[in-house]
Amino acid sequence: MPSSEGCSLWSPAHRLPITPKGHVSKLLASRVLQQKPFISECARIAEQEVNKAGSMLRWRVSKPTVLSLVLIQAAAVVLLYGWFIRPPSPNTAASEGKVHVLLLSSWRSGSSFLGQVFNQHPDVFYLMEPGWHVWTSMQQAGARSLRMAVRDMIRSVFQCDMSVMDAYMPQPRNVSNLFMWSHSRALCSPPACFLTARDEISKEQDCKLHCDTQGLKLAEAACRTYSHVVLKEVRFFELESLYPLLRDPSLDLRIIHLVRDPRAVLRSREQSVKALVKDNAIVLEQANVPEKDKSYQVLQEVCRSHVRIYETATLKPPDFLRGHYKMVRYEDLVRNTLAEIEAMYEFVGLEMTEGLQEWIYRITHGKGKGTKKEAFKITSRNAEDVSLAWRTTLPFEKVQRIQEVCKGAMTLLGYKTVDSEKEQKLLDLDVMTPRERYQFSWLSSKSTTAKVSKA
Repeated sequence: MPSSEGCSLWSPAHRLPITPKGHVSKLLASRVLQQKPFISECARIAEQEVNKAGSMLRWRVSKPTVLSLVLIQAAAVVLLYGWFIRPPSPNTAASEGKVHVLLLSSWRSGSSFLGQVFNQHPDVFYLMEPGWHVWTSMQQAGARSLRMAVRDMIRSVFQCDMSVMDAYMPQPRNVSNLFMWSHSRALCSPPACFLTARDEISKEQDCKLHCDTQGLKLAEAACRTYSHVVLKEVRFFELESLYPLLRDPSLDLRIIHLVRDPRAVLRSREQSVKALVKDNAIVLEQANVPEKDKSYQVLQEVCRSHVRIYETATLKPPDFLRGHYKMVRYEDLVRNTLAEIEAMYEFVGLEMTEGLQEWIYRITHGKGKGTKKEAFKITSRNAEDVSLAWRTTLPFEKVQRIQEVCKGAMTLLGYKTVDSEKEQKLLDLDVMTPRERYQFSWLSSKSTTAKVSKA
């Protein structure tokens, strides 16, 4: 039930000034009390406040005036609620329960951009890499031994239960302790924070300044108000550990598997070497690998994981995986951005909005390829230039080596090798296999016929 504090505007800084002037009509008071169930409880509290105020101010302000002022505040609460909190679209999956989406990828593969494509949708509660907390807390372990802990972490977050963070966060636990928390629009929007309306694009720097709160209860409350919970994760190297989530009747899990040309991944990783040192050690199971070989061995493990995941989903997959897996190539995403995003939205039950279309255009049609300082930031860049940067900047010797360690994955996922520096730099030469020859996703099991999607 609300407290007298909760019945005021959201914080002392936002309360209406109390003056003895003006009053609320009976009609407005009636409309306010009909709008939200919690207002009726606020009215009871208001009566108590009026009695207090009446005794304190009986020589200065009349009792009806105080009641009117309290009702004005209640009306403002309802108006703000209506302005800021837009209910989920009726044609989304909200009527059937939450949809849970796992964006499954690897480091430097465009997953941060894909995450923002979902994060900025008004029906989505998004968090970036909750598994980071597990890996950071157990830096001497290997990826295989941590996968169950990461799985249990994301299960809890999908269910809007943030208490799972207790084992991995310092005290006191604030929203700012969540990894990349300010990148989440939902944590910058009501009810978590009244900075950004749900249908507006959030700004990370503003969120950092205004939306840090103590405890994670508001994050949980916010999560429960959305029809879709979307998590981005780079710490799974096979699908089998996710089977319990796919079979869990309380979850409707959809997996979007994002892959990228490993040559482009290598070029991007070289811009963020220091930031990846600890993760590399866990990927390599703490093996003592010569420094010059580490990047290639890590990428070899990443390429193998893409093969395992893709083949598990396409070669005699279990029934519970049907309708719940879709593979997307980053290069297709930047070449045909809106069509690819709309196909992913359809896969999870979301609709494109005009505001999102405009934002997507701006974020993918900037200038340049991005700097090292922007390696972990979502800034406006020319997305296709970024995807081709390896062809003009990566030494051919490195291209050859990464083609050797990832040859199987490249063939399976539709990436062609180049045989010379001349071929590498010949940008008119397409190094991708048309997706119709390899693209796969299970359509929903609700479909009346079994088909293979080319979208």
